[in-house]
Amino acid sequence: MGSETPKVAKGEQYSDVVERLRQVVEALEGGELSLEESLEKFGEGINLVKRGEKLLGEAEKRVEQLLSDEGRTQTLALPPPSPSGPTAPSPRAPARRSPPRHDDDVPF
Repeated sequence: MGSETPKVAKGEQYSDVVERLRQVVEALEGGELSLEESLEKFGEGINLVKRGEKLLGEAEKRVEQLLSDEGRTQTLALPPPSPSGPTAPSPRAPARRSPPRHDDDVPF
């Protein structure tokens, strides 16, 4: 395996690359592959990740072109992804606590 970025097929969709990568991961996690098959799948996964990164880079360049103003590119910084992934619930404000009860508030 070299460090060369795999070529992206014309018309290849990012969602297709992600779906295929998901299938590769499931096969690897299934535990039913031989060592050789696992290494082959792992290599395929690495190539899929590189292709996905290339597609995202191309999309980023296209967005920069669309945002350019008179030949000057306006790059918008995106917030870093959260470590828990995109499906993590948004943080909530802490719940309000009731005031502390006194001994004379005990019901017995």
